[in-house]
Amino acid sequence: MKKAVVLLSGGLDSATTAAIAIKEGYEAIALSFRYGQRHEKELQAAAKIAQALNIQQHHIIEVNLSQWGGSSLTDTNLEIPQEGVQPDVIPSTYVPGRNTVFIAIALSLAEATGATAIYLGINAVDYSGYPDCRPEYLDAYQKLANLASKTAIEGNTIQLVAPLVKDTKVDIVKRALNLGVPLAETWSCYQGGEKPCGVCDSCRIRDHALIAAGRSDLISSNY
Repeated sequence: MKKAVVLLSGGLDSATTAAIAIKEGYEAIALSFRYGQRHEKELQAAAKIAQALNIQQHHIIEVNLSQWGGSSLTDTNLEIPQEGVQPDVIPSTYVPGRNTVFIAIALSLAEATGATAIYLGINAVDYSGYPDCRPEYLDAYQKLANLASKTAIEGNTIQLVAPLVKDTKVDIVKRALNLGVPLAETWSCYQGGEKPCGVCDSCRIRDHALIAAGRSDLISSNY
């Protein structure tokens, strides 16, 4: 069976992406990161999702980006925004270089294991301002991947696949429901509490989409 590395954060988007990769005939190899995020509970969610989707290989890699901070997700001295997404503003939850680092490690894993694709849950529609969630970023990284690996030089390109990049969050919820993704096990909140805060950007976007998709039973206030 063909293999694909799937970046699995534990959130709604990455869980849906993993399910899509499996539906498309890939043996999924899950890759998660402990990068100093305050919401490390997402790694517990990633493990549960991997188990629910019958993913046999799940790697959790230590890459401590909190050593130099620069993001409210990795620096507890900074406040998580709670006023909602602001148009044309890159929020403080942006982690400098995060996707660039993660994809580089995913490329290493893919080449070492013979995987022919890397599935990413990045989304350009609902997260305004994240420069590393845009289609043009992915296109540029694909060119780098083609130049950087022995596999690609030998004619076996590792494809970067972002099936949700142009979906709305409501679209993603509907796809997740159709694929049988265990939404109750996913974790999207940026805060590090036991329950979702319901007011950070990620919670707001998720809850709005769940309500629009007719699944208000899964919103933050019901945890």
